[in-house]
Amino acid sequence: MIQSGSLSGNLSGTQSGSLLIRGAEIVTADFTLKGDILCAGDGRIAAIGPGLEAPTGTEILDAAGLIAMPGGIDPHTHMELPFMGTVASEDFFTGTAAGFAGGTTMILDFVIPDPGQPLMEAWRAWRGWARKAAGDYSFHVAITWWDDSVHHDMGVLAREEGVNSFKHFMAYKNAIMATDEILFHSFRRARELGAIVTVHAENGELVYQLQNELVARGMMGPESHPLSRPAEVEGEAAHRVIAFAELLGAPVYLVHVSTEQALSHIAAARRRGQRVFGEVLAGHLLVDDSVYRDPDWAFAASHVMSPPFRPKAHQDALWRGLMSGDLQTTATDHCCFRIEQKMMGREDFTRIPNGTAGIEDRMAVLWTEGVGAGRLTPQEFVAVTSTNSAKIFNLYPRKGAIMAGADADLVLWDPAATKVISAKTHHQNVDFNIFEGKRVTGLPAFTLSAGKIVYARGELRAVRGAGRYVKRPTFHPMFQALHREGARPHPLFAEPAVSGPAIHTPAAAE
Repeated sequence: MIQSGSLSGNLSGTQSGSLLIRGAEIVTADFTLKGDILCAGDGRIAAIGPGLEAPTGTEILDAAGLIAMPGGIDPHTHMELPFMGTVASEDFFTGTAAGFAGGTTMILDFVIPDPGQPLMEAWRAWRGWARKAAGDYSFHVAITWWDDSVHHDMGVLAREEGVNSFKHFMAYKNAIMATDEILFHSFRRARELGAIVTVHAENGELVYQLQNELVARGMMGPESHPLSRPAEVEGEAAHRVIAFAELLGAPVYLVHVSTEQALSHIAAARRRGQRVFGEVLAGHLLVDDSVYRDPDWAFAASHVMSPPFRPKAHQDALWRGLMSGDLQTTATDHCCFRIEQKMMGREDFTRIPNGTAGIEDRMAVLWTEGVGAGRLTPQEFVAVTSTNSAKIFNLYPRKGAIMAGADADLVLWDPAATKVISAKTHHQNVDFNIFEGKRVTGLPAFTLSAGKIVYARGELRAVRGAGRYVKRPTFHPMFQALHREGARPHPLFAEPAVSGPAIHTPAAAE
């Protein structure tokens, strides 16, 4: 409960001054502690520990029975994305607000230029759309074409705008697919800039040819979607891009790993000492490919995303990858399209807008099926939902931590709370939920963003425009390690000594 004189009557979520969280079980990726957390008026954590004194005028929140964890970081979202002839229904305000309801306090979204579009033009467009965000955000930037201007703009983004990750789609031929030539130039440039490369690994040519074969046979329904993107197309692309990264000495992060084949290539590369990271979506851990064979076209189409949901055997492998550490982060690929938008592909599955929701439910389903099922400890849950993303993308310890000086982005978790997930009650701006009907145990009781309560036991207090753009420094410490090791790139691509911003500079916000 919120004690007398606190925020119980403030529906705006804009309380002034400091807040003391009293008597929580504090769980981070590194330690567990019974104690208090003092959130200062500047939005940062001032102190943690048992028996903290409340400065005069401090609001006090009784957190007995609750677990205090770093707010979730979703490293893969697509708010109001223009895609496949329409625009995702979730915008930066509604999406980050729904995240608060699920315990997520920061997103990493994507700037995706059209082929031939100047990177800085696309950058300005996305920054404008994101100003309405309720929670903090940052951006990966996709490389969808190549010339000297792209080389230049990558430098501007890395050095001036706080971009330390560049995305590459190996799928979507004749649209945003990055060819091998683009991968070569972009990976090399990213290493020069001290930025990590991220990759959607599916062989776009194979997908294109399989789609054409299915269409030629008149197989036009959603059941053809997974047939056009079998596990092999992801496995081949993962193997190829890992080889590219090894040759060029570039750290690489594979998004939405959905197959045992791709996971095996990641694990093998990590065993060789290569800097390879893997992300798994909550949906790929829980939903299987039977959804595409449902006789209800709208139900099946509402699950169309890429990579598609897979047979259950892949789910088992992905859980093992998460438990073993070969997969380090969990995400949603939150990209919402309402049923009337999905209907664009009523006569042709290749025209169904690809995307599903999940930002509100990621943490609850992962707690239920991870911690509740004995697959993850609470500390491992914090790592895969927050801290690992903060570390990989150089946001730590500002984000993903509970320590003095860190941002007061927190979730107070009630491990006994239960609910049944439903599109009728969720906050996401979409009329479908891939976890519909699932009972979860373990839910946010309170969510704090920059020290402000933005969600309180079912009451959403998100403030439009309160979110901050967070710059992420380049030259993560792993780049220094790669240089010292020699990084084993081809001799043609060995770089001079690492330079750039101090590698321990905390992420900055605007």
